[in-house]
Amino acid sequence: MPVTRDIPATYRGPGRVVRRLIAMGHREDRALAYLMAGCALMFLAQLPRLAREAHLTGQELNMLMGASLMAWIFIAPLMLYCLAALSHIAARLMRGQGTWFSARIALFWALLASSPVVLLNGLVAGFIGPGLELQLVGLIWISVFVWFWIGGMIASEKGPQ
Repeated sequence: MPVTRDIPATYRGPGRVVRRLIAMGHREDRALAYLMAGCALMFLAQLPRLAREAHLTGQELNMLMGASLMAWIFIAPLMLYCLAALSHIAARLMRGQGTWFSARIALFWALLASSPVVLLNGLVAGFIGPGLELQLVGLIWISVFVWFWIGGMIASEKGPQ
C-alpha cells in the first residue's frame, strides 16, 4: 500500500499498519526513507515559524533555516536511531519479541504518519504565533505521535505473527 494510503490507515489502527510494514521484509532503505521523509517534513513545518521569527526580531532568515535544516536532516536522524534502540531495549526488558528493525519502523513510521498534524502546528506557529491555539495543536501532535509510536511498538514487539 502506498504511503499516501498508509498514513490515513494509521489513524484508524497504527498497529495494523506497522505489522504490515514489518511483514514487507527487513529493508533498511525503506526505514531510512521513512525517517528522512519525516525529518524533511518536520523541517518544512518549521519554516512558517522561522519566517515569523525572522520578521519580528530582524534576524536573518537564512541563518535560522540553516540551523533548522542541520538539526532536522543531520542530527535528529542520529538521535532517533538511538531512541529506537533504547525503546527496543526497554521492550526487551518487558519480554518483547520484536527486532531492532521493527522498533525502528515503529518510531520512524510514527514520525512520518503524524506529519500532517505537525504541518498544521507549523502553520499555526507561523500565522497565529504563540498562544493557546499553538499549545493545543502541539498537544494534539504529541498525542498522535505517542499513540502511533506506542501502538506500533506493541504490534512490533509481539513477535512473528
